[in-house]
Amino acid sequence: MTHAREYASGGSTRRNVVLSGGAAAIGLTLPATQVAALVFGQVRPSNSNREGSKTMGTITTKDGAEIYYKDWGSGPVVTFSHGWPLNADAWDGQMLFLARNGYRCVAVDRRGHGRSSQVSTRNDMDGYADDLAEVINALDLKDAVMVGHSTGGGEVARYIGRHGTRRVKKAVLVAAVPPIMLKTPANPEGLPITVFDQIRAGVAGDRSQYYKELARAFYGANRPGATVSQGTLDQFWLWSMQAGALNAYECVKAFSETDFSEDLKKFDIPTLVLHGEDDQIVPVKDSARKSAHLIKGAKEIYYPGAPHGLTATHQDQFNADLLAFIQA
Repeated sequence: MTHAREYASGGSTRRNVVLSGGAAAIGLTLPATQVAALVFGQVRPSNSNREGSKTMGTITTKDGAEIYYKDWGSGPVVTFSHGWPLNADAWDGQMLFLARNGYRCVAVDRRGHGRSSQVSTRNDMDGYADDLAEVINALDLKDAVMVGHSTGGGEVARYIGRHGTRRVKKAVLVAAVPPIMLKTPANPEGLPITVFDQIRAGVAGDRSQYYKELARAFYGANRPGATVSQGTLDQFWLWSMQAGALNAYECVKAFSETDFSEDLKKFDIPTLVLHGEDDQIVPVKDSARKSAHLIKGAKEIYYPGAPHGLTATHQDQFNADLLAFIQA
């Protein structure tokens, strides 16, 4: 939500006093989130005069979770689903670029992450996909290009598997977790469960330090000759710490053990599968290359030497490839 303030001559002081008093009175009977919505108004994107607009707000899902979204620009719609354990801000480099090029960009904080509520239920792919569907329906988004990075790619796949493509025009899976990360009898090339147990231990232990160390592999800063800025590493830590510990912990099972194979087979729209060949988080051979075989007619792009967080380390290249696919 955004706070509406009045700066007209002579009006700001009185308005602020009235709002403060009203908030105090309302606060006697209502939760803080409802007070903010009543006093300041929950921002919703307008269907008219959207040029250059930047809005944000929340929706409340059927099970009572508050899901935060940001909504920038106007024009054809592009939605963004973020990786674990980040939030919608991880897409700022793409949203700013596309909004300046005539697109409406909508990004959602997954439940339990960022500014969405830290609920203790439905921290799984079905829940994530249904939350995304509720945002898309609430904003009445149509002909959307759905973009998902890492766990967000699984979210996009499960959305299509559960809700179809009636509102979707194209899909983009970026360094995405499908078809399934975990090593199983049906997926012998996958990662052993001990890898994910170690991730859970990091979240349950000194998660602040764990996220600082994870950032280096995420962006390939641990590779010889890497030029990843400290700012990029710092923002990963900041976004990660905004996720609830419970939610981040439970999300590990969701992104590692969910089998998206049947979801991918339901893709009936143009799809781009894009991945870095030096991804240390989601190995390319057991993810993108397999997903591309399950999605009919999928286009594939692979970046030699690129890490998992290529949307930041290869931002200009990725933005150009994304725009080209959207416009094709």
